[in-house]
Amino acid sequence: MMHCTIEELLALRANEGSVWARQHLEACPACRAELEALYQRVAQLKALPVLGPARDRWPVIRDHLAAQQLRRRRRWTAWGLAAAAAVIGVIVLRPFGGEQAYGDELAQAKRQSASLEAQLQRYDPDSRVETGRAAALAAELEDRIAAVDAELARLNVGAPADRGDRDLVKLWQDRVGLMQQLMEVHVTRASYVGL
Repeated sequence: MMHCTIEELLALRANEGSVWARQHLEACPACRAELEALYQRVAQLKALPVLGPARDRWPVIRDHLAAQQLRRRRRWTAWGLAAAAAVIGVIVLRPFGGEQAYGDELAQAKRQSASLEAQLQRYDPDSRVETGRAAALAAELEDRIAAVDAELARLNVGAPADRGDRDLVKLWQDRVGLMQQLMEVHVTRASYVGL
């Protein structure tokens, strides 16, 4: 004997079943029991409580975001101070010798870096709304800038003078490029917020 499928039972429950299914249901106690079980499951599902988000979670989320922004700002400040210390270390401990070309390029890169850092501080990206994608990109760029700052600090400790000057110029130029990209991320994001 062939029994009703679950689709046929659901159709019968919705009063849309076929004639064969209705006749079979009258003759088959197994299918009637299955239809009754289906009604019971639906009733049990309807009796479940409605779950919704808690309304009092906003203060916890706000505090978490504020703490996260404070950590990010402290990290950025710490790396900025480390970079400033590295610059001072370069100027005081390693005066530039005969390589005037490296000295000019290095001074220009340092000026650009200081200018971009001042622009970022004035811009204050932490006080603005940003998308997850922009925040992730900004965090990645900040991490790369931090890695360049760490490498600058390492080079200031004890690299040979001729190799160190070339590497310092390249690292400072890399830092400037990364900071320009970070500024573009913030400016691009700000220009689309009002759309």
